[in-house]
Amino acid sequence: MRVALLLLVAIFIVVVLAPLLRRTLADARRSRPPRDELVKDPVCHTYVVRSRAVLRRGADGAPYFCSVDCARRYTG
Repeated sequence: MRVALLLLVAIFIVVVLAPLLRRTLADARRSRPPRDELVKDPVCHTYVVRSRAVLRRGADGAPYFCSVDCARRYTG
């Protein structure tokens, strides 16, 4: 009798709870914020995290720099 009850509980877990858990984990993975992208400084050729880069529009459209000094050297 106990074996049958344990078997029913195990089947319930596999059939009902496992798909719910899988769906919840998939939703959590999709809702993560995107990683910050690295951008290349055209002056000193270093890579900078986009959210921390100095933003300036250059003549050829290169907008991201590692510092204000590199942005000044690029524009002129």
